[in-house]
Amino acid sequence: MISVILPIRNEAKYIKETLDSILNQNNINQVVEILIADGMSNDGTREIIQELKRENPKIHLIDNPEKIVSTGFNLALNESKGDIIIRVDGHCEIAPDYIQKCLECLEKINADCVGGATEHVASGLVGKSIKIAQSSFFGVGGVSFRKNVEKGKYVDTLAFGAYKREVFDQLGGYDEELVRNQDDEFNFRMIQNDMKIWLDQSIKSTYTQRNSYRGLFKQYFQYGFYKIRVMQKRRGIASWRHVVPGLFVLTLFFGLSIFLFTGNSIPILSLCIPYLSFSLFATISELIKTPSNLISVMMLPVTFLILHISYGLGFLMGFIYFLHKWGDIKTKDGHFDREQFTKNSSIFIKNNQ
Repeated sequence: MISVILPIRNEAKYIKETLDSILNQNNINQVVEILIADGMSNDGTREIIQELKRENPKIHLIDNPEKIVSTGFNLALNESKGDIIIRVDGHCEIAPDYIQKCLECLEKINADCVGGATEHVASGLVGKSIKIAQSSFFGVGGVSFRKNVEKGKYVDTLAFGAYKREVFDQLGGYDEELVRNQDDEFNFRMIQNDMKIWLDQSIKSTYTQRNSYRGLFKQYFQYGFYKIRVMQKRRGIASWRHVVPGLFVLTLFFGLSIFLFTGNSIPILSLCIPYLSFSLFATISELIKTPSNLISVMMLPVTFLILHISYGLGFLMGFIYFLHKWGDIKTKDGHFDREQFTKNSSIFIKNNQ
């Protein structure tokens, strides 16, 4: 059995297409259950789900009063019966052969979790600029699952993974202290426990992204803010790309301070000139690759700066806010009921023998 878990809130605009993409999977011999943990949506999402639920008994709606992804995912885990568990977001659509390809990879590859590249869907000039930036090395570093994948490889994290059930038996659920980055923390936990994550070129999905600079700033500020807690929990860094924006903003702050108080512009220019040079080089590179999106590409220097500043500010604010928690490394997954999780698996196996 396959359990697909969707921790969502207020996804009325996208939820039908997301569910249709799951319900219309090709060549699946196993039973699929869809567990939607809804954070008490108030935009009509629940009504859409209820209507689809009447026609599709595979769909199950679970209340998530805490309204965050980690608690919703854990509540759905408790109800899941599948030996493979897949997380999907509410504004994501998976390819018609997504589950099939995941099962094939889990059978052939020595991995505990598999997934694929995610193509971002954008609208408007700003949205398209954000899309390009989030796929650029200068924009987000070496994030493999946001790029075109030509060959499968082991990675440190990915989106919308298909996990073997025993991974949660061993590691527990999502950490509920994390409003953001809960999947990154869990994947880091896997790596630290000698588990393997495989990114495959055959597994594809699309993700409807933010289309405004305000939304981008908020999203990446939270990513940086909660990345500190991930580092504290895991006592390590999954990749140095997570630290670079924080160092950039910190150096920028000190450079500006020196300039304002002493008039010495050398420190700030020593940072800004290389940064602007790399930003311009990245912009030209993207223009060569996608000349049809001329205006959106020309907006990249602004998009890069917002992305880096927001993440870096969040990282520094998180460092200050969580300063007293460097000794607190316990995983807080109180909504995950391991006993019920194990029991559900046993009942399903017994009923299908």
